[in-house]
Amino acid sequence: MTLNLIKLCVGAASVEDLEQWIEFTQAERRKAGLPAEQIHTTRQSPKRVDDILPDGSLYWVIKGVIQARQKLIDIRSYTDGQGIPRCDLVMEPKLILTEPMRRGPFQGWRYYEPKDAPRDLVRNAATAALPPEFVRELAGLGLL
Repeated sequence: MTLNLIKLCVGAASVEDLEQWIEFTQAERRKAGLPAEQIHTTRQSPKRVDDILPDGSLYWVIKGVIQARQKLIDIRSYTDGQGIPRCDLVMEPKLILTEPMRRGPFQGWRYYEPKDAPRDLVRNAATAALPPEFVRELAGLGLL
């Protein structure tokens, strides 16, 4: 069984904010000649890496609502220069929108069972021209 992670997206007020951050960091990585991967550094390392990789995702909670996920491609644990343990959650630099789902506050990341995760938000010809926030609102109302 594949296991996912869930994390609060601190500092982002919307999915669009997160997308802009990803675009910015990817531009910086391209300039530096680094591979196209999105890295989020955290203090704790997941112990169940074999259950997370290769098919798990990191679900992002933005303003109290799960709104998007990114596919996890690696988990790299290390000790920084000050002797503090760290972990890089390495993701594909592409957001996958999900159906909105309320989620209460928590600290750090948590394991997230697939049965508890919201479905991906399907964009089709009927919704392609609509702004993402409008599509999320329609999905939240059960209209998509």
